[in-house]
Amino acid sequence: MFNLRVSTIIVSSFVFGSHAVYAAAAPKDVVINYADIAYAVFDDAYITAKQLQTSIDSLIKTPSTETLEQARKAWLASRIPYQQSETFRFGNAVVDDWEGQLNAWPLDEGLIDYVANGYHHELGNEGSQANIIANESIQVGANKIDVSKITPELLANLNELAGSEANVATGYHAIEFLLWGQDLHGTQAGAGERPYTDYIQGDGCSNGHCERRAQYLAAAAELLVRDLNWMKGQWAAQGKDNYRSELLQQSAEDGLRKMLFGMGSLSLGELAGERMKVALEANSTEDEHDCFSDNTHNSHFYNEQGIYNVFNGTYTRVDGSVVKGASIKDLVAEKDKTAAQLIAAQFDTTRNQVHTLVESAEKDNQHFDQLIATNNPSGHALVNASINSLIKQTEAIEKAASLIGITSLSPDNADHEF
Repeated sequence: MFNLRVSTIIVSSFVFGSHAVYAAAAPKDVVINYADIAYAVFDDAYITAKQLQTSIDSLIKTPSTETLEQARKAWLASRIPYQQSETFRFGNAVVDDWEGQLNAWPLDEGLIDYVANGYHHELGNEGSQANIIANESIQVGANKIDVSKITPELLANLNELAGSEANVATGYHAIEFLLWGQDLHGTQAGAGERPYTDYIQGDGCSNGHCERRAQYLAAAAELLVRDLNWMKGQWAAQGKDNYRSELLQQSAEDGLRKMLFGMGSLSLGELAGERMKVALEANSTEDEHDCFSDNTHNSHFYNEQGIYNVFNGTYTRVDGSVVKGASIKDLVAEKDKTAAQLIAAQFDTTRNQVHTLVESAEKDNQHFDQLIATNNPSGHALVNASINSLIKQTEAIEKAASLIGITSLSPDNADHEF
């Protein structure tokens, strides 16, 4: 049994190991439980985002080493449920269309605030050094934009400014940057080191524009909470015209396809591909998921945990309670118990393997940005082992789909070759 934690925050324990006991399940019940889990995950993301917002308010009101550290811990805690939600993106357009405002990355942080000399922005990005915090108006190409009043609505409208996906003004990573600052350590140990004095109003303000920096951080936190509140509402059982009701009106087969496609696409194209393979092949810390906080190992693991949750039909909430019901694993076992055990074992193996990235960071102080360094062959081997295990897990997902009658699944590989 692992006690999974982020920094000093203790979260739930998960038992690693296959379970050979399966219950009979109806496909419709599996889809209903999927919706129940989605609601619980997004509700937890909302709850922890509210706690983050409270910590940010304390930082802004009373900047200190302690209040900055508390806000950082709250951000890390908020990532735990959110990362488990990403398996719902693929196959559910309501989530995928909405997700970019919360979790878009990598970002050109020069759009938001000051950056170090020699900052490597995306080539051709006209907004890469706009520095909204330092300016009440910004010039991007022929357009002059009034940013004198920093509001959630303004920030949302600045996402993908001038057509560049690197212009990310909102979401977890914008907040992460405002709490940690740039990680200037490259592939050496160490995360961002933004000082709390960046939020002191008046005398003692470092790096200028502290009042606007506080306004920006508060607006980004408010938008995050609003967005998560809307999404949990889309999955609420009491909703009549929300996405959950739409999903449950469809055939159980359509629901199962969305579930399996989401699991496979996150496993293969997104997690193995975009989040691991791209960064490893480019040896690029800019392509690291939580690059400012050095929390990437946990983000990867909780993505995998989210896939595991859907297959097993269970989710452990942040308060320790468990949502559990009919699962894909149950449906597979009804068709072929031996195959179900082998598929479940592959899920266990993959979760164990991705967890080695967490162990590397916590036990050896070898974070993801050190693992992908050009001169770290053992780190490359560890990341490649996780990529390969995710590929095998995707094959297991396709096998499960075939056994329960979901053919031609074709999970998204994000144009990567594996």
